[in-house]
Amino acid sequence: MITIAEKLREIVDQAPARLLTFSDEEAGRQPAPGKWSKKEIIGHLIDSAANNHARFVRAQRSSDLVFEGYDQDEWVRVQRYRGRRWADLVRLWQEYNRHIAFVMAATDESALTQPRARHSLDTIAFKVVPADQAATLEYLMRDYVDHLEHHLRQVFR
Repeated sequence: MITIAEKLREIVDQAPARLLTFSDEEAGRQPAPGKWSKKEIIGHLIDSAANNHARFVRAQRSSDLVFEGYDQDEWVRVQRYRGRRWADLVRLWQEYNRHIAFVMAATDESALTQPRARHSLDTIAFKVVPADQAATLEYLMRDYVDHLEHHLRQVFR
């Protein structure tokens, strides 16, 4: 069975070739008012990487999975991703996720699979876990990759 770290590595090794077929101008174009451009979607995935990287590390030293959320639209707005070079954003996204895949692969099995009764995955997860159900770090990592794939599908549409 392919591990979540291997799946993430495979995605981030293959996606940049497709991503870089878009011109800088095309990647910065908003598809509709209030909708993120390709640059902003990749920027959002960089923000997601930053937030989840910290969660993955902290969770290995904690008995719960309680984490703050973040205002995704505000993070994208403040960082002005549409003004960045497309190739630079793709490279940053790729390298950050390579590191996250390393962190995932290095995580002890017991930390991955330990059920945590206290969590905030009912509010921060892409695919939420009800507050009254236990959650695992492995679930959070898989959820991260599902979220990443969801947004890549938006970029490639």
